[in-house]
Amino acid sequence: MKNLKLSAELTLNLELQSKDEVIIFSAFDIERNRLFFASSSNFLYTTNLHSFQQGSTWGKASLSADVEPLDLEPEDIITSFDYLMEKESLIIGTSSGFMLLHSGDGTGTEVVGKLEGGVKCISPSPDGDLIAVISGLGQILVMTHDWDLLYETALEDSSEVIDVSEPISAFECSVSWRGDGKYFVTLNVVRDSPSMHKRLKVWERDSGVLHATSELRPFMGVALDWMPSGAKIAAVYDRRTEEKCPSIVFFERNGLERSSFSTNELTNASIEMLRWNCQSDLLASVIRCEKHDSVKIWYFSNNHWYLKQEIRYPKQEGIKCIWDPTKPLQLICWTLSGQVTVYNFIWLTAVVEKSLALVIDDSKILVSPLFLSLMPPPLYLFSLKFKSPVRDIAFCSRNSKDHLAACLSDGSLCIVELLSPDSWEDLEGQEFSVEAAAAEVTFGSFVHLTWLDSHVLLGVSHFGFSHSTNSVQKPSCKGGLLGYYLQEIEFICPENHVPGLPTGSGWHASISSQTFAEGLIIGIALNPAKRFSAFLQFAGGKIVEYTSKLGVQGGNSKNYLPQDDDLSFPTSCPWMNVIPIGDNGPVKPVLFGLDDINRLHVSGKTICVNCSSFSFYSNSTDRVITHLIFLTKQDLLFVVDISKIMHGEVEVEYEKFLYDGKRRKEEENRNFVCVWERGAKVIGVLHGDEAAIILQTSRGNLECVYPRKLVLASIVNALVQGRFRDALVMVRRHRIDFNVIVDHCGWQAFLPLAKEFVRQVNNLNYITEFICSIKRENIMETLYKNFVQLPCPSEAKVVQARNVEDSNKVSSVLLAIRKALEEHIPESPARELCILTTLARSDPPALEEALERIKNTREMELLGSDNPKKISFPSAEEALKHLLWLLDPEAVWEAALGLYDLHLAAIVALNSQRDPKEFLPYLQQLESMAPFLMRYSIDLKLQRYESALKNIMSAGDAYFGDCMNLMKVNPQLFPLGLQLVTDSSKRREVLEAWGDHLVGEKCFEDAATTYMCCSHYEKALKAFRGCGNWSGMLTVAGFLKFGKEEVLQLAYELCEELQALGKPAEAAKIALEYCTDVKNGISLLVTAREWEEALRVAFLHGQDDLISEVKSESLECARMLIGEYEEGREKVGKYLARYLAVRQRRLLLAAKLKAEERSVNDYDDDTASEASSNFSSMSAYTTGSKKGSSASISTTTGSKVRDRRRQKNRGKIRAGSPDEEMALVEHLKGMSITSEAKRELKSLLVSLLMLGKEETAKKLQHTAESFQFSQMAAVKLAEDTISSDIIDESAQTLDRYTQKLKTEQQDSEALSWHLKVLINH
Repeated sequence: MKNLKLSAELTLNLELQSKDEVIIFSAFDIERNRLFFASSSNFLYTTNLHSFQQGSTWGKASLSADVEPLDLEPEDIITSFDYLMEKESLIIGTSSGFMLLHSGDGTGTEVVGKLEGGVKCISPSPDGDLIAVISGLGQILVMTHDWDLLYETALEDSSEVIDVSEPISAFECSVSWRGDGKYFVTLNVVRDSPSMHKRLKVWERDSGVLHATSELRPFMGVALDWMPSGAKIAAVYDRRTEEKCPSIVFFERNGLERSSFSTNELTNASIEMLRWNCQSDLLASVIRCEKHDSVKIWYFSNNHWYLKQEIRYPKQEGIKCIWDPTKPLQLICWTLSGQVTVYNFIWLTAVVEKSLALVIDDSKILVSPLFLSLMPPPLYLFSLKFKSPVRDIAFCSRNSKDHLAACLSDGSLCIVELLSPDSWEDLEGQEFSVEAAAAEVTFGSFVHLTWLDSHVLLGVSHFGFSHSTNSVQKPSCKGGLLGYYLQEIEFICPENHVPGLPTGSGWHASISSQTFAEGLIIGIALNPAKRFSAFLQFAGGKIVEYTSKLGVQGGNSKNYLPQDDDLSFPTSCPWMNVIPIGDNGPVKPVLFGLDDINRLHVSGKTICVNCSSFSFYSNSTDRVITHLIFLTKQDLLFVVDISKIMHGEVEVEYEKFLYDGKRRKEEENRNFVCVWERGAKVIGVLHGDEAAIILQTSRGNLECVYPRKLVLASIVNALVQGRFRDALVMVRRHRIDFNVIVDHCGWQAFLPLAKEFVRQVNNLNYITEFICSIKRENIMETLYKNFVQLPCPSEAKVVQARNVEDSNKVSSVLLAIRKALEEHIPESPARELCILTTLARSDPPALEEALERIKNTREMELLGSDNPKKISFPSAEEALKHLLWLLDPEAVWEAALGLYDLHLAAIVALNSQRDPKEFLPYLQQLESMAPFLMRYSIDLKLQRYESALKNIMSAGDAYFGDCMNLMKVNPQLFPLGLQLVTDSSKRREVLEAWGDHLVGEKCFEDAATTYMCCSHYEKALKAFRGCGNWSGMLTVAGFLKFGKEEVLQLAYELCEELQALGKPAEAAKIALEYCTDVKNGISLLVTAREWEEALRVAFLHGQDDLISEVKSESLECARMLIGEYEEGREKVGKYLARYLAVRQRRLLLAAKLKAEERSVNDYDDDTASEASSNFSSMSAYTTGSKKGSSASISTTTGSKVRDRRRQKNRGKIRAGSPDEEMALVEHLKGMSITSEAKRELKSLLVSLLMLGKEETAKKLQHTAESFQFSQMAAVKLAEDTISSDIIDESAQTLDRYTQKLKTEQQDSEALSWHLKVLINH
């Protein structure tokens, strides 16, 4: 469904040498883009097609051409003319039989041969290697481009002697080559046939063997052309004897007729020429009629030939045409008088706004409303019939009225007012005739048409050309310059309008304004944001806005003014659209353009470089565009938010829409849709809730796709507008997750709208389906995160959330639906089942409430049939079966038991197909028990232990043993048991049992306090010993009335245990306070490095030997620490040097990989490790080996083994490992002085000063300070280099960082252990 639109038309005139001279032949030079013409006066004209570049010929009337005379004998004329690419020369045949080679640069002419009977036809092969020549005697000569004759054969096998003196014009023939040059076909008259019928013959290229022959047929003239793709051979049948118009017929290579179609011309019309374009999809024909000549362009699709364009010329012009060999949509026409016109066509989709297809076919417009149904061409709903072929159309939908303007090939203009789409189905199969609008003048040949308003049309037309029928007064221009002008045409509606039918007659048109165009206009589009305004595109991409005087108060001397460069395109864009966009503000226009090399531009910016077709989608009633849809040359369909384009987010997210195979797999179903058939095009969309994209395949079929992004956008739009039923219907149709209805603005915001949702939907089946789909997950943040932009800000998700903070999504939403059902839906069995569904689908399922409702229904049934409410509820059995269908029968059975209703449980068991042999004895056993014991048994079965404990407690004191056993088996019940037991002796029993459980769980401290509560001091003593609480043990010893010897014995035991546990400070406290063992206490304090306390105790008891012992131990400890800190400083330097070497070589490896256009992230850690060790010899601990272990990284098993090994060796530094850098950094951090070590160090320094060992203390503090600064500086240096890709070896050194830290950290918390008296200045 597409129409062939004339984009630009350029006409120039050759300055012929005489008045009687006419142009008779043309030839094309592909390499240098030149056109050659031969005239009847034997002049050769050479012109360059660059002269026809858009805009370059503006204001010129004549075509610059090189003119060269061809020296021929008198009475000799040119009979054939073509260009030899291999020779870069023209090959010319004459009536006298001369074959001339004329140099393309005009250096001279050479006679290469002469044929008897004259040269009738010359046709080079497509590759230029061979030349087929037909002489006037009916001989075929095939020779190389070096004039070596390959073979010669006769067109017809005839024994008659041909008279050489017979005029050459009496013999007609033509030659055409297949695109690959393997065969060529001839068409000539068979002399002995009746009525001089003709025959097609297919010849083999190399041997000249006749490959195939057609039957004798009444061919018209010698119009013949073989499709470049090789599928068809086009010719013409003369059917005047049947009083029918000519038919174009197609043959296969085997000479059999394949198909044909009628040209719908008068019977006296003749077809003189047929030409295929280079893509084999368009067929141009030159038709001679009684009053005019015309060039018609045909297109084949879905087994139907469409007439897409007709260009009429005056009869005397003798029009001929050729296609540009490299541009499939550029047609070159020339007349006998030397007027050369270049037509540039483009394919436009026939689908206009409102998803209405208007397909041009000859003098008809085939109307197909795609919003009603997809009608594959050539089918259509109804048609509009015009008096001559349609060239261009313009559609306008304003004020609920649809208007169609059609420009015809005879220069007339037709207007049709279409009916409302609601009544279109009644028009199926009808054809409506449309008359030309009445006007006092002829409008001429329009190039572009668009509506400015529902009654004003803006057209771009040319003037001053022979094929223009424009007779209006032309704007004044000096020298009769060729050009374009814009004219506004106003229409008056007919008075004799017939209701219920399209209005196509009675329109009156008048030209209200004419404006001369100061450049070549290649596109025109309505400005949707402003009345009586349109955008014009000039050659090169310049955009200007045209504003009618009707839309400007007070008038305006100039109708269009240049816009900013931001609106213009960087190059010419034949496909241009202007769309309205609005973001909660005034609507503004945005220009989109697609150029010839598939680049899509938006207001001067390029967003895609491989776009093949595009369209727009609107989900709103005001037709403001929300999405751009386009298809790339890779057959990827993209749906892009207009807002992202306007905010410049497209380049970052889509990266020019170029995707390789790997990324296509990763992002499948995310950013694009893969179109299943190559070459498909986007021809239109279905707006609003339909949310569909219409594609047409290369075969002509129509396909409708529903991208998830568009569908979700339309659903969310409907939800925002409060159209819940429409949204639900779309969700069901497109199989979208129902949770989108709840999650689009947060489920809390949906709760107050639940009543409106139920009221609008009003279909219990739909509501039940919705209920069963609700789940906890927010699918707008997971499943559909990348498909749709949420209409509500994130803050909206907490709307009304304060009242439901402790609830979950599923239960809250289903509760709101349940309340809405009870309020807005009348009572019925279906409503009750729907309510049961909400209870069953709650999270967790509200089984008790559901069973209570079923229980009430059952009780209602037992009361009798007189209850009027009975008919509003389903039977209890039906409701129960519904519940069992929704849930696990076992869960329903347990819930029924949990209600302690044995009769209901029996009904559930029967309907859940449980074995009566199993449940009946069990229920009978329960029925025979006391009520509390029955409940206790049921609770135990259902593992409801708290309820079981309460019930067994209520059963009486006789069952206290069962209570104790239940708590012992389920220890979590002890707190509840203490609350339920009031008797003091029983409470102590419970507490003792609880303590025994805690001891078994090795919770000794809790067990000790529990035992203390029930006065079990012996067990409390053991528990305190188990947790190592010596103070608690000694306290409990007081409660147990231990004697002095027993306490002393206990103290000695605790002292030994604490020493064994590595707690010498606590052991020292017991030794001094309970054992009065001063010497042992001081020894333990020295072991604990409590130097100040040990010195205090020694002076307290005044024992010199103890003081000396403390002094000697402190000096020994100081010497040891000095050695450790010096060694630690050396290790810091070693580890830092190793780290810098590893880091430097890793950076070198990364730079090498980057230079090879490979990312280091593409390698796993082990690969990087092996590359580091094997190639750069990084290991400082082991000798590197260059024997690669590639086998170790080639299997999954090896990878798993390495993972286990890595976990085992975590914390160790392994040379060459992938974690070596981080392991070194972590090790440096772990070498820092701990807070406990700082406290001990400060205590030792103070003790040394007290003992008069100032020099030792000073040396110790200096050594520790040096180590601490070295360690901190190393960590800081490592952190700085690990986040950088460059290592500065001169600046990033340990000495520099150490000096810097000494300056910065003098009074920091890290140096709180320093003694200022020992600081060196």
